[in-house]
Amino acid sequence: MPVEPLSRKDIEDRLAELPGWSLDGDRLARSYRLDSHFAATAMVVHIAQVQEELDHHSDLTLGYDTVSLTVHTHSAGGAVTARDFELAHRVEKLAPGHGAS
Repeated sequence: MPVEPLSRKDIEDRLAELPGWSLDGDRLARSYRLDSHFAATAMVVHIAQVQEELDHHSDLTLGYDTVSLTVHTHSAGGAVTARDFELAHRVEKLAPGHGAS
């Protein structure tokens, strides 16, 4: 099933619902600062689990206490799609203050 790219307006409207997320070129982007390297590493593991569940994988970077990701849909030519926003919303639920463990 093909995945359709979102229009610039759709992207901007959806980004309004995701504080901290932005459009970086043709990708959604977000960084999180955590309390420790252990917490950052744990978040990466949780994000990887969500990516596997959704069969949708982002570029994910682990720093000492920082997790950064960029998201786009390869099967849509690298454009931003609804799948990217689904992943972003799921990642937000993992973030500190949103029920992450």
